Amino acid sequence: MAEHNTLGKEGENAACEMLIRKGYLIRDRNWRCGKNEIDIIAEKDGRIIIVEVKTRTYDYIDDISKLITPAKIKHIVNAGKAYLKFFGLSQELQFDIILLHGDKTNLSIEHIEDAIMPPMHFYR
Repeated sequence: MAEHNTLGKEGENAACEMLIRKGYLIRDRNWRCGKNEIDIIAEKDGRIIIVEVKTRTYDYIDDISKLITPAKIKHIVNAGKAYLKFFGLSQELQFDIILLHGDKTNLSIEHIEDAIMPPMHFYR
């Protein structure tokens, strides 16, 4: 496995561990629907939490819009809707981002809750 893939997998593992410590239930990881993938699907307080994980080796991510583009947001939102439909769930969706930066021995984690607001037509 390429080094960046290894770091990404370690970042997802660290993100799951952090979410569990915060009282989240991890429902799925790397769930796919067509071309869309969700890194982590969690549940807390009656909500389904769709989590996008971004792991980078540099110390600071100064512009999250470079990491989470409008096209990526569309894919995340569509995958979240597909997840609800596939499992027949009616809970509210929340879209979070977890940013990890550093290296294998020292990863810093930032959890941004409600980081992505779906467009209005999502609710129709």
